[in-house]
Amino acid sequence: MAKSLFQKVWDSHSVRKLANGQTQLLIGTHLIHEVTSPQAFGMLRDLGLKVAYPHRTFATVDHIVPTDQFVEPYADPLAQAMMDELRKNCADNNVTFFDRASGKQGVVHIVGPEQGITQPGTTIACGDSHTSTHGAFGAIAFGIGTSQVRDVLATQTMALGALKVRRIEVSGKLPPGVYAKDVILHIIRQLGVNGGTGFAYEYAGSTIDGFSMEERMTVCNMSIEGGARVGYVNPDETTFAYLKGRPYSPTGAAWDAAVANWKSYASDAGAVYDDVVKLDAASIAPTVTWGINPAQGISILENIPSPETATSADDKAGIIEALEYMKLPAGAPIKGTKIDVAFLGSCTNGRLSDFQEVAKFVKGRKVAPGVKAIAVPGSQIVALQCEKLGIDKILADAGFEWRAAGCSMCLAMNPDKLVGDQLCASSSNRNFKGRQGSTTGRTVLMSPVMVAAAAVTGYIADAREVFSVANN
Repeated sequence: MAKSLFQKVWDSHSVRKLANGQTQLLIGTHLIHEVTSPQAFGMLRDLGLKVAYPHRTFATVDHIVPTDQFVEPYADPLAQAMMDELRKNCADNNVTFFDRASGKQGVVHIVGPEQGITQPGTTIACGDSHTSTHGAFGAIAFGIGTSQVRDVLATQTMALGALKVRRIEVSGKLPPGVYAKDVILHIIRQLGVNGGTGFAYEYAGSTIDGFSMEERMTVCNMSIEGGARVGYVNPDETTFAYLKGRPYSPTGAAWDAAVANWKSYASDAGAVYDDVVKLDAASIAPTVTWGINPAQGISILENIPSPETATSADDKAGIIEALEYMKLPAGAPIKGTKIDVAFLGSCTNGRLSDFQEVAKFVKGRKVAPGVKAIAVPGSQIVALQCEKLGIDKILADAGFEWRAAGCSMCLAMNPDKLVGDQLCASSSNRNFKGRQGSTTGRTVLMSPVMVAAAAVTGYIADAREVFSVANN
């Protein structure tokens, strides 16, 4: 019987069916960071337990690290305490820790792939909602809570209910100036923030097939924003080329055997899906959010919705709430909205290709007066790659602050925060109320190149016009 990748991975990692209908699932790889692991390790100590399979657990620090300070102790004593606790827990349990001194530290969802830890056909769990990123490699990857982190540390398994599978096919050539970030924002707009509840998303079609691994990671990263627990792309030659030669990738004869095994996990022709959605890449435009959840997005050429256009009472209430919080006028163009901050980075768009694309367009330009612009590489390795290519200098010359690796302004767990009702053009993944550190701060999600266009003009702009984008 033809099966999807999800079903194959699920079946091969199922330990047993539990009385409550859930499956006890073996977790092939466990990624941890400093925020959701301390309590889990504490629970293990209370039970007198150690990490069951430490070689399957990898740690890094990303959420709380200041991106403008490397030397410890940190100005924030809580951040320092979390750093110290993670070091101690990893040392006590023989867990590999990519500390800042290692040169390999960074956002967990960037570190895993670049080290070759993220591999096809396996299950990956992490105490972070954007773990779906790793599905770009043909893995079933999902975020978990602290008690589940404890379970995986103690047993290398966890209980999980089976998911339905929706195949999302994006086919055709993207128009100039349209990127992977626009694709996923468009998908979420079409299907809604709850559209994926109970589903795993399989991304497919000629557009996805033609994406680089970094573009696939951007799409899979935001699956959770559409309500899906999992998002993945079937492994192919692009996947294998990315993994070859990485520190934790197999070598020699083991590499050949691994590739043969990875290929076997790809969805079979004729696999049956619970739902299939087909989208035309040519219809996707540069997309930005205007509201307080990622589904509240429009193309850069559209106007901000009005409550009168709502299709239901709930929709109307949501539009009213979003407009009040965002302080945006109903029916007005989103283009031309003044910004205060521009943020390049995050696990969604903090990779080398993101900075390369931005540098290509901002070289010789300047950040607009009154705009605070920061560029934060997703890992120390990304930072080093950028610095070798002179990208850091190009961005600094343009007026961006070049920072150290970390989650930075994606979320309010470190010093990089909005002030008051500042509006931020952000390449991150969430535009919730208060997400970027101020209870009245406003976030507009967009692609890195669109962030760059906003930074140099001082307002939300069409990057195709600002940079005369002729082709991708």
